[in-house]
Amino acid sequence: MPAISLRELVAGSTPLKQVHFVLNSSAVAGLLGGEEALASMVTVHVFGGKTWATWFMWYNSPGSYSMGKPLMRLARSVSPYEDGMVQVDLATLLEYNDLKGPKFTAVRSGTSMQETGHVAALLEKLCVASITTTGQAGRMGTQPLSVTIAKLGEPPRPIAKVQSPIPYVTYFATIPVLVSIVTCALSAIYSDWYAFAIILSGTFANGWASMNLGFGTFCFTHPDQSQHWTRGDGILDSRDGCVLLKGAEASVRAVTLGRFLFLFPSNFASLRLGVCSVSLMMQSLAMLILIPQSSFFGQLMITTSLALSWLYNLWVWTFDKEKILREVVKNVLGQPIFTKFILKTRTSMLVFIALALELKDPAEIMKVFAVPSTAVWEKWKELVIECLTTEREFKFDDRDWNCDGFCELDKLLLRAILDDATVGYHLFKKHEDVIVA
Repeated sequence: MPAISLRELVAGSTPLKQVHFVLNSSAVAGLLGGEEALASMVTVHVFGGKTWATWFMWYNSPGSYSMGKPLMRLARSVSPYEDGMVQVDLATLLEYNDLKGPKFTAVRSGTSMQETGHVAALLEKLCVASITTTGQAGRMGTQPLSVTIAKLGEPPRPIAKVQSPIPYVTYFATIPVLVSIVTCALSAIYSDWYAFAIILSGTFANGWASMNLGFGTFCFTHPDQSQHWTRGDGILDSRDGCVLLKGAEASVRAVTLGRFLFLFPSNFASLRLGVCSVSLMMQSLAMLILIPQSSFFGQLMITTSLALSWLYNLWVWTFDKEKILREVVKNVLGQPIFTKFILKTRTSMLVFIALALELKDPAEIMKVFAVPSTAVWEKWKELVIECLTTEREFKFDDRDWNCDGFCELDKLLLRAILDDATVGYHLFKKHEDVIVA
């Protein structure tokens, strides 16, 4: 019985046919990973925008097995939402499972949250990363503490579609699309049907997955259970200071309780995403089997299509998704106005916070003044709260710190922390127009 040729489907005369070198299938399949490919697909659909962008993702992409696994996890995360919509775990795509927000204290309502969501965490990082300092004051040589005032605008709608922050990423995908089309066509012209099948199946598997992700809508939502005209001012703790949220209670709740969603219009989303996952993993298996069967020219076409796709995926993968999300947060919150101040002591910072939040009620002030309950600090609170409630100037003299029953060290400490309180007062007065405007 005659031996069956391994390349029976290579019927025509292909360029470089005299070359007998065969690329190692496992090396070709594992050369380019799927992490960049998945990041590219996610970035296009979450940050790149419209459903029509899905048609720019029909190209032969490497790492199909690595892409299939997280898509299966995404399919399993589908859960009902509202009005027939379903949601998926967006953290699976954007990898922010560990992104938790800082403690929040509402100075007027008394609400305290030990941990907020990722929107608050992104806002805090935004304040640290990109806000320039408006003013600073205090003794030199001490650890600086920042106070960033975020003036929130009108509260966003309870659920709002997020506008595309980087729509241009989709246009550059035309390069790997064209390369996949050309290499697939050349493989067919020279009758290398193995290479043709590999490139075509890779293009179909990647494009089908992209199209189904494109049916999703990137949204922002928050609980809208409060009156828009009620003040919701509060304090977000930070590693090197704090962030003061000033605005309506609904706007503040959008920061502390808001979250991003990826919504699909059908209950069949889980099934479709599961089919996409299986098709990607099957395509990776087909590559392992069929690549050695193609000619050297066909293998060159496959490698060319994968290499160009990988370069595009790598470029998109380099985008800082967290930085993009910070810009998204600014947009959905109505472009808050930020002003940042640096103070050298915690005592100055506490007084500055009370003045910036326009606190007059002693009970509200006490929520801010988390200081030791010693005789010296109790006297300090008494003097400072009196200045705040009566709106008189922060001026202290010997009669204020020369108290009966205080030793010399206590008097020196009281004088020092009263001086720190005065520093916070003067910094506020210097920038009062900006802070309370």
